[in-house]
Amino acid sequence: MSNDQIEALGAGGALAAKNALSQPAENYVNDANIEMQWAMKAFKHAEVYYNLISSVDSTSLKLTKHDDEILENFKKDFPDFKIDKFEESDLKSDAAKSKWRPFCNHFDGTVEDFNYGTLLRLDCTKDYSEENSTLATKIQFYAIEIARNRAGLNLINRKKKLESKQNETTKEESKS
Repeated sequence: MSNDQIEALGAGGALAAKNALSQPAENYVNDANIEMQWAMKAFKHAEVYYNLISSVDSTSLKLTKHDDEILENFKKDFPDFKIDKFEESDLKSDAAKSKWRPFCNHFDGTVEDFNYGTLLRLDCTKDYSEENSTLATKIQFYAIEIARNRAGLNLINRKKKLESKQNETTKEESKS
């Protein structure tokens, strides 16, 4: 926090902030309402994204105005990352975190809410589910999903949706 920001708080605000920051972490609890709102927002984002990649040719889909920079840095920093199917530990092990942290922080100030949590599919051929989802930062989501889209790996989801619609149409026609 800069001196200007501290001064803007005023004496009372600065004292309150000091007191809050000096409290033990155990004094703070997670608010179940806030957690539920976050979970609902993350689920809605996942649902919208999956519907999108299931409905359009995802190879030319732009997720941000920084897609090219994100992809370039991802390929440079993670040349061997298996984007089609990976393990949660590829994001969350201590070794993985030490590699991901500088990558993520590179986009601080460039990509809005770069470090917010979101859901990410582990296997790109499957829909979101408890078994196929992990919590990731927004920039990790962008990096992996942009790479999947450009490589054509998410096209399988559109193909599955089209086949499902054709099967439904065929069933309806056979009933008539």
